[in-house]
Parts: sequence; structure tokens; C-alpha cells
Amino acid sequence: MNVVFGTGPVGLAVIDELAGQGERVRAVNRSGRAALPDGVELAPGDATDGAFTASVCGDAAVIYNCLNAPYAKWPEQFPPLQAGVLAAAEQSGAKLVVMENVYMYGPTGGKPLTEDLPYLATTRKGRCRAEMAQSLLDAHRSGRARVAIGRASDFFGPRARESAVGERVFGVAVRGKKVQVLGDPDAPHTYTYVPDIARGLVTLGTDDRALGSAWHLPSAPAISTREFVKIAFEAAGKPLKMQRVSKPMLKLAGLFSPAVRELDEMLYEFEEPFIVDNSRFTTTFGQEATTLAEAIATTVDWFNANRK
Repeated sequence: MNVVFGTGPVGLAVIDELAGQGERVRAVNRSGRAALPDGVELAPGDATDGAFTASVCGDAAVIYNCLNAPYAKWPEQFPPLQAGVLAAAEQSGAKLVVMENVYMYGPTGGKPLTEDLPYLATTRKGRCRAEMAQSLLDAHRSGRARVAIGRASDFFGPRARESAVGERVFGVAVRGKKVQVLGDPDAPHTYTYVPDIARGLVTLGTDDRALGSAWHLPSAPAISTREFVKIAFEAAGKPLKMQRVSKPMLKLAGLFSPAVRELDEMLYEFEEPFIVDNSRFTTTFGQEATTLAEAIATTVDWFNANRK
């Protein structure tokens, strides 16, 4: 049995990947509502409750943690979610595969991000992510759990509305409106396609070479945000309309929106080259990323079919 915690865009993509391979899957979320493939079980409950997580993972071979917390409340709400899932892995003996981003590294001055970089984040969310990652690796090294970590950059794809290039880019592009972008639109930036994340996480769950380590999941080569947005508009059949949001504009908007205010501390990712090196994963497991042209076209099709 594969147990997937979280039914956001990444969790659903992992479920699709596993179900497509004929695997038994149990999805876990808080609401008890999710559009799932036929044959996939749904177990509603609170992932911070160790007794609950242990009960739904008693027959698990692999546990996938694709949970997230409200962006503005990461330090308060994210660690307890991870702790509940980790407790289930410790009790059941199942392999635990955890989805992460790359906030823990902090700014690198444009140096490519590799898995051996130290955790030097100084932001609230970066420090939170670093502490959570370290707790997972400590659990593995102490023998309490068998853990593998998959990390991705800013993601996009079907169902991924709440991301740096979700509704803000694709939702706007399909309507032919003006996209507002953060930071330097001409700095190279890595974007990761959600189905590639899912395939990568499932690979980590099925190959024991992944255990005890963090892996950067397959991503297409970095391009500028300007070029990324241009490809999205071309795929949507719309003329490019783009505006750069300055830091003062962002701070002003943050006075009225907690969600926008949370973007400020992570703005460095868009102000300098932000290149995530996934060569270690590709060399080890042989999995390549979907081309950006194909990934962006598929994402545009989904946003066209699911306009808000």
C-alpha cells in the first residue's frame, strides 16, 4: 500500500502516477474531499495526530508526504504536520518520501544549487524548511525511519494554481491579461513541472539508493522568467503582456495583503540567477525532465479548460 498525505497539485500528481502503475493507493487529507482516480481510497483526518497517521499507515510500504501549510504560517503549522507523518513512518517501518522546496539553502549569489550546499537560509520560511529537513535526515541516520527527500524549484503544471507561475502567469495568460512578475525577469530561473515531480518522488519511493539523502528532482534547463512567460503566452495564442513588480510596489501591496507580504523575504530567488542542479538525480536514476515547450503547452491547456 502507498499512502499519500496531501491532495494538492503534487499529492494528486503522485496519486495519478502510482494509480497509473497499478499500485494500491490511499490518499489522506483533512477535508475528506478530493477528485481521485477509481480505486484510490480516501482517509480524512488530522496529520498532526500521531495516532491517526499510524492508523492509516499500518499497512503502508511507502508513505509520501506532500502536505503543505498556509504560507504565512509555516513556522507554526508546518513542523507539526511533518512530525505526525514521520511518527507514522517510524511506527510502520514504511519508507518515507518527502516533498520539499529549496528554501533551506538561502541566497547563493547566483551559484547553482546542489544537494551538498549548507543550509544558510536567514528567512523565516527558509529556517523552518532547514530545521524540518534536518529532522528528517536525523531520523534516518539514527535508524528511526527510512527517509528520502525530493526537492523542486518553483513548480507549475495542471492544478497548480497557487505558485509563482500558477494562476499569476498561466491563469492570466489564457485570458490575455497582463502578467506581473517579481524580481529580474531576465535572470535565469529553474521551474519544475508537477508531473516530473511526481515521477521523481515515486522513483525515490521505489529505489533504495534514494534512502538517507535529499535529491533535486528533474527540471528543464533554467531560462529567464521573461522567456518562460513568453512561451506561455505563445502557447495560449495571446500577445505578450508583462509588467515587472518593483520591490517598493511589492512592499506597498504587502501592507494590505498578508499573502503578498510573505513574498518579500523570498524575493532573492527572482533577483539573482536561481539555477537548481538536478544532475545527481538524472545520473543516478536516468529520469529526464519534460521539455519546457511540452510542459508549458499542457499547463496552458489545463488552465484554458479550468478558467476561474
